[in-house]
Amino acid sequence: MCLGVPMLVKSIDNDVALCEIDGVQREASLMMLDHVQVGDYVLIHAGFAIEKIDDAEAQLTLQALREALDQGLIPE
Repeated sequence: MCLGVPMLVKSIDNDVALCEIDGVQREASLMMLDHVQVGDYVLIHAGFAIEKIDDAEAQLTLQALREALDQGLIPE
């Protein structure tokens, strides 16, 4: 299963963002997006930020992912 996970951009160094969600940090390439800033939410897939999303959409998606994880619908 492939998922794009919303993560908050914490810092940017050149075209690499340090992103975080629920205490988990990952680096992601920003080469596919323009105008990403610290504090933005981006969808991360396979080490790349593939889409910039707003806070409300990020929170709804994270809530759905957390519920699916709690129900065992997504493997840990």
